[in-house]
Amino acid sequence: MSLVLCVQLSEWGKMSMCDAERRLLANALLDISNERFMLLSESCIPLYNFSVIYHYITKSKHSFIGAFDDRGPHGRGRYNENMAPEVNITMWRKGSQWFELNQKLARYVVEDTVFYPKFAEFCRPACYVDEHYFPTMLTIQAANLLANRSITWVDWSRGGPHPATFGKSDITEEFLKRIFEGHTCLYNNQTSSMCFLFARKFAPSALEPLLLVASNYFGY
Repeated sequence: MSLVLCVQLSEWGKMSMCDAERRLLANALLDISNERFMLLSESCIPLYNFSVIYHYITKSKHSFIGAFDDRGPHGRGRYNENMAPEVNITMWRKGSQWFELNQKLARYVVEDTVFYPKFAEFCRPACYVDEHYFPTMLTIQAANLLANRSITWVDWSRGGPHPATFGKSDITEEFLKRIFEGHTCLYNNQTSSMCFLFARKFAPSALEPLLLVASNYFGY
């Protein structure tokens, strides 16, 4: 007996990335006991212990995915009129690919055959489909179920197409306070200062200093 592995490559900013995410969701949905689905990367770290994160997500009335109406060149400027009537420019949204979805929304993503062809054909670089497909499609399908924010903290202050990556020398008390403090968001329609459950991007060299402070800052 021989084992044949079929590897499907995914590329940043292209539909193959969304295809990979849809396959992950489809496999997770095979277990009907799975009720919440979160996409993380190898450079993410949890900011709280499992119990805190589990409670925050399962008690939320909303799913956490950014879906912003960016009217600038990097938002509505990427819209292609050929996507109408299925996708109107007024419903065009942008957000991070790092999402958390409930079972209903995950099924919308996996079962979609209406919006997928439009994005596959008409959202190509410089339209980055992984920033627009899920936010737009889910806004059209169930805007009332979206928190319209991510629960993964990132730092864009250094500029460029990608967020900052942090290594060993970055892990200081001041840096960690910046992650936890000074944030305000809505949680179940109430103002909250607890807005992020995960953070990224962390290089492998950050692992050792993070483990040293984990019990004091992260509770695990």
